[in-house]
Amino acid sequence: MPASLEVLTALLLIFAAAKAAGELALRLRQPAVIGELLVGIVLGPSALGLVGRPGVGILAAFHGEQAAAEEGLRLALESIAELGVVLLLFYVGLETRLRDLLAVGWRAALVGTLGVLLPLFGGIALMLALGEPEIESLFIGVALVATSVGITARVLRDLGLLGLPEARIILGAAVLDDILGLLLLTIVSGLGETGHVEVTQVLGIATRALLFTVVVAGVGTWAIPRWFSLVERLRMSEAPLVIALILMLGLAVFAAQLGLAAIIGAFLAGLALADVAEDYDLERQALPLYTLLVPIFFVMTGLRVDLKAFAQPATLGLALLVTAVALVTKAVGAGLGAFGRGWRSMAVVGVGMVPRGEVGLIVATIGLAEGVVEQRLYGVVVAMSILTTLLAPPVLHWLLGPIVRTRTLQSAEVSTMTSRGEGVSHHDTAGED
Repeated sequence: MPASLEVLTALLLIFAAAKAAGELALRLRQPAVIGELLVGIVLGPSALGLVGRPGVGILAAFHGEQAAAEEGLRLALESIAELGVVLLLFYVGLETRLRDLLAVGWRAALVGTLGVLLPLFGGIALMLALGEPEIESLFIGVALVATSVGITARVLRDLGLLGLPEARIILGAAVLDDILGLLLLTIVSGLGETGHVEVTQVLGIATRALLFTVVVAGVGTWAIPRWFSLVERLRMSEAPLVIALILMLGLAVFAAQLGLAAIIGAFLAGLALADVAEDYDLERQALPLYTLLVPIFFVMTGLRVDLKAFAQPATLGLALLVTAVALVTKAVGAGLGAFGRGWRSMAVVGVGMVPRGEVGLIVATIGLAEGVVEQRLYGVVVAMSILTTLLAPPVLHWLLGPIVRTRTLQSAEVSTMTSRGEGVSHHDTAGED
């Protein structure tokens, strides 16, 4: 079988399994993302091994080098998965208005700051109490800072609740979280390599990250509604969608080059286009791409799980302890930032910031590559990232249940009034969109 056909076969298996597992999860009243993550673990090299192991064609392409072939297959699949999460956050951006984020700006900043500080100091304190060296303790603290907003965004979007104030707070806080996490990771990497930190480097990264965020969100949101109509002069098919996707990919790449997560650039691209998205039907046109690529990302996240990391009782015990600290400190820290909005709102914000997902895995990989931590703590961070990713969606789903039921009842009442001939104005229901 040719190498390209092997990759295509793997994608077929991943996509089909994702949709089947998602359907099963929904029937069990769980988020579809849980089914996708779990089926990824089952398909992965440490379980059934149906995906991730190169066949004859890929091995031949890499001249029989098993390690190189495995890395090549991994890169091919993860590149497609990365496109999936980029598209997810772009889609979330299309459904978010800058003015709505600004309306919760100070609250999002508080959530992001407390959601960074408590996990950072909680992780450091735990590792120091267990007698771990200072640099490893600092790294674990930084790993606990990470937040994968893609997981929460998927749950909120599937429930149709991206318009909630809590959703906007989480999205705004995630941008700040990513910037602070990047700066902390830069500091730890510098300490691991040279024993000291270049202050100018840290300040430079902070300045670039903040400028990028402000310019794209501010200037982009101002300019695109005024100039995007020029795409109508293009003769190419689906010109508005083409230009929107180019903007999405361009800003994702630019964000990654600045050291930020690519998904932040994609989210900001969607945010800048939000005011024209309805006029050009961008969400509907992008939906087939979303349906294909986003589930692949979550299955690939599950595929990264190495069950062997849990084989050593000591490592497993430490992983569970670190995970507990990660859950409590992030939920409490971020939740406190929403203080005054009621317990359910605080809980939604706190739990929504809990998943570490692919961001935690990236931090773990960088720490291992830079020599900051050894394999044992790498496995601990990977386990923490996966466990927080698996635990948060069902809890979030449960917390949001009453809101979903209320909206369902309201929609049923509107339908009943309409069937009886009682007028319902758009103004009456617009708040539920």
